[in-house]
Formats: sequence, C-alpha cells, structure tokens
Amino acid sequence: MTNEDIQVPGGEEPQKPEIKYHIGASKLNEYNWLADLPFDPRYNEVIEVRFKNTRKGFYRNVNGLKLEVDDIVAVEASPGHDIGYVSMTGFLVHEQLKKLKIRPVIDEMKKVYRKARSVDLQKWEEAKKLEVTTMLRSRKIAENLGLAMKIGDVEYQGDKTKAIFYYLADERVDFRQLIKVLAEEFHIRIEMRQIGARQEAGRIGGIGTCGRELCCSSHVTNFVSVTTSHARYQDLSLNPQKLAGQCGKLKCCLNYELDCYIDAQKEFPSKEVPLELAGSTAYFTKMEVHTGIYWYSSDPRMAVNLTPVPVSRVREIIHLNRKGIKPDNLLAGPPGNPIGKGNDLLLQNSGLTRFESKSNSREGKGKHRPFHRKNDRKHK
Repeated sequence: MTNEDIQVPGGEEPQKPEIKYHIGASKLNEYNWLADLPFDPRYNEVIEVRFKNTRKGFYRNVNGLKLEVDDIVAVEASPGHDIGYVSMTGFLVHEQLKKLKIRPVIDEMKKVYRKARSVDLQKWEEAKKLEVTTMLRSRKIAENLGLAMKIGDVEYQGDKTKAIFYYLADERVDFRQLIKVLAEEFHIRIEMRQIGARQEAGRIGGIGTCGRELCCSSHVTNFVSVTTSHARYQDLSLNPQKLAGQCGKLKCCLNYELDCYIDAQKEFPSKEVPLELAGSTAYFTKMEVHTGIYWYSSDPRMAVNLTPVPVSRVREIIHLNRKGIKPDNLLAGPPGNPIGKGNDLLLQNSGLTRFESKSNSREGKGKHRPFHRKNDRKHK
C-alpha cells in the first residue's frame, strides 16, 4: 500500500513517514565531559563535523544554529555542499584545536549552511549507494591503464558532485590519465587521496590474532610509528610473522606496554657486557623484565647451560670485574642454588598444578579409610 492509497479524513494530504538517522558508537566520537554545563553561545561559533571513516573538519556556525552531537548538517564544500555528523560542539572544540595545534582563521573557515533537510538526506543516501560499484569499476580502470596502485575506498560528497578516491601505492603514480577516464565514466569531480596500509585496514576492519576487533578499526585514530626497537625493549623474538598485523606492518599494540618496559629497565645493567668468572665467561642470552632476571650462556653463539641470574647479582659481578676480581660462580650462593619464582601470579595459580594438592589429599584419605574401618570392626 502506498501513501496515495491512504485515505485521510478532511481531504488532507497523507504525511510521509519521517526518516530517522541514528549514529552508533564510533572511534571518532569524543566523550563530552562538559555535557552537564548549560549552553553557552560564546563557544558555538566553531563546530567539528565528521564524515565517512576518519575524515573530520572544523566549520564555522555562521547562522548561530543550536547544534548537538549526532545532528546531521549541510556544510560548505568545494564545489557544492557536503553532509556530515556533528561530532563536537562548545568549549571542547577550542580544546581540540589546541590539542591539534591548529590556529584557525575564522573568516577563511568553511561554513555550516543548515541542518540537513529531507531532500539533502535522500540525495546523500543515493550517493552512498554508488560508492561500492564505483570503487569496483575504478579498480578495473586502473588495472587496464597499468597503474601500480590499489583503490581501497570511495567516498561521495553529499550532493553527488564529487568523490574522493582513496588509494594505496608503494611508489609514485602518475594518475592524470586515470582522473580523466574516471571523470568521463562517472561525470563527477575526482579527488585522489593516498592512504597507508594501516588506514586501509582500519577502513576494512577484521579480527586480530588476539581474537578481538582490530584496534585501528575500533579505537585507534592516530597511528604512531612502530619499529623493531619496540620489540627489542620488550624482549620479543623478531619474527615478522608474529609481529606483523593484517596490514603487513608491525602491530600497533607493540606501543601499549612499551613505556612500562622502558621504566622497568632504567636501572638494569648493560646486556652487552659479558660476565667474567674464575674459570669461564658468561654471555647474555635473554631476560625477564618484570621478574628482574638475566639468563646467561657459556657459549656466545648458542644457548648452552643457561643460568638465571638476578639483576642485582649481575650488577655486582660487573662491579667486581671492573676491579679485576672474578667470582667463582654466577650466583652468590652455592652452585645449583635455585632462584625463587618471584611474584608471578600465573605460576602460583597454574591451571596444571593447582588441583594436585587437593587430589593427593583425597587419595590419601581414601587409602586410610578402609584400615580404620577394619580396626573399628575388630574393636566391635
């Protein structure tokens, strides 16, 4: 049944159902810790608007509209207008500009035209439906032209007059011919924007080796450089298959615990100094950062006769070697003196051994029960 078939008393025209747009949780949303404060028009001059994926921008509210987060607005573009969500308003915008070290010139900022109307939303929905087909077609065109690039995503402007093509390329690409072909094919203005492998992974999404959603597609917005030194500080094996993420780059999570490992190793002695003993030399092999233990080998090239030595003992031996003294053993006590396990909760609550004491006690009780019963029967 259509709206024309609906009979409204009084000859009034039937009302069309209102289209409601709701934006869910996004990694680009900022927590408004000033939401309880009353509205202040003095901080309503500049707002932040976000678009598809990670694209954001600051716009001037020239009409003095009272805007709230998640409102859909029509903003100035070049050319035409674009549609986006309001992601930040009020005093937080000024704090965000300070954080990003942006000094905006109010007169040169693009403007907020109005809140999006039903016509704007309808054209915006039509534009978004064209993005997938346009991306697939543009990939074939780039392949036919022999360009060493990959078009990862396409974003249409709200008025369907312009589109941004996000591409990946290892080397510099001359895409002037590609722009001409795309403009003739889709009859729109073309903008090419290069992105990295991590940005592409954030756009596509997926599940990481930890079993959770990729950090770049869930909460990471600023990509910090990751190098192999991050893995060395955490004493991780330099295995590219384990350290690389789905994007082929080093995992972003190598940055999460880096500061903790650096702080723990500030007072550690040098690992490059071998320990001179009375009859041999010990060479560093690996370490346990949070337990404060160095492992030493008797062979500089292979892990042979590994011995765990506390950091305090390593510092003591290095100090003795500088004085020309060579101790008899690596450990301060007698040879073969084991080192305590420390405060590792995982070792204390091991899933393999935590039930052994209970099972042994039960078995012991079971063995003695018949003996006591026999004695009881004899006494009876």
